[in-house]
Amino acid sequence: MNGSCRYLEGPVPCETCASPVQDLRPRWTVLDSLLCGAIAGAIAKTVIAPLDRTKIIFQVSSNRFSAKEAFRLIYCSYMKDGLLSLWRGNSATMMRVMPYAAIQFCSHDQYKELLGGYYGYQGKALPPFQRFLAGSLAGTTAAMLTYPLDMVRARMAVTAREMYSNIMHVFVRISQEEGVRTLYRGFTPTIMGVIPYAGITFFTYETLKKLHTEKTKRPQPYPLERLAFGACAGLIGQSASYPLDVVRRRMQTAGVTGSSYATILGTMRGIVAQEGVMRGLYKGLSMNWIKGPIAVGISLTTFDVTHSSLLKLHRMGYFAH
Repeated sequence: MNGSCRYLEGPVPCETCASPVQDLRPRWTVLDSLLCGAIAGAIAKTVIAPLDRTKIIFQVSSNRFSAKEAFRLIYCSYMKDGLLSLWRGNSATMMRVMPYAAIQFCSHDQYKELLGGYYGYQGKALPPFQRFLAGSLAGTTAAMLTYPLDMVRARMAVTAREMYSNIMHVFVRISQEEGVRTLYRGFTPTIMGVIPYAGITFFTYETLKKLHTEKTKRPQPYPLERLAFGACAGLIGQSASYPLDVVRRRMQTAGVTGSSYATILGTMRGIVAQEGVMRGLYKGLSMNWIKGPIAVGISLTTFDVTHSSLLKLHRMGYFAH
């Protein structure tokens, strides 16, 4: 037989010998997606942890937010409790964000594949609505599976170390003193916020990459370009869903702030009545415009870069599926 077999996807006939051959190219697995997503989420959240903690503290209080007051809070925390106090609650954040990001990125890949097959775009870029839908479904899936960890993280961020000594202590005290259902307080506004946030974020990022490829004819953007695309995606996505993020935090921390937030509308009415629309529902948004694009940009870029690096390692034979 003349020539050599060209390995295609799946057990397909060779073009020259007509015999079935198996694709020997490395395959991207669910485990790979989970690993890359966990790494991306951990790095991004650790970088912006002090800003995230500061934002939560302002979100759950009636104090007026300003950049000056935010950085004063960071400075006072540093002077009083030391540098590591700025990362208080970050262990709970890691316990939440690593599985959250892993599930979100992994499910996003799966939903893109499912929607592509269903709508006839297998192996091609999805149309705009399907891109938005894949992102929304991925965010919703991740939020549903990791929500109690988000509640614990919020509690640790706004309380003194004496109240909750570690993550398990938060779970035990909330369950004993407030009931297990409290672990899901704020779940509805979370899902209502995640749908537009994740949908818009992934949609924007995927769209910018697609437009970049069409304009430059390069298959993949450079890391700094990915970072810029991710920052734009995070800025738009978080701005669209921010009021629901404030409502979620108020409901999550009601048990330790002395507030009685029980429903979404009731929480919104209370915030607007006491603090106004812009100073209440959008409190800390300017801080989010700093930390949000940084976090999303780092997360999406890290996922893509880790993804590419892992594929190279597969090709070099370091891993076998």
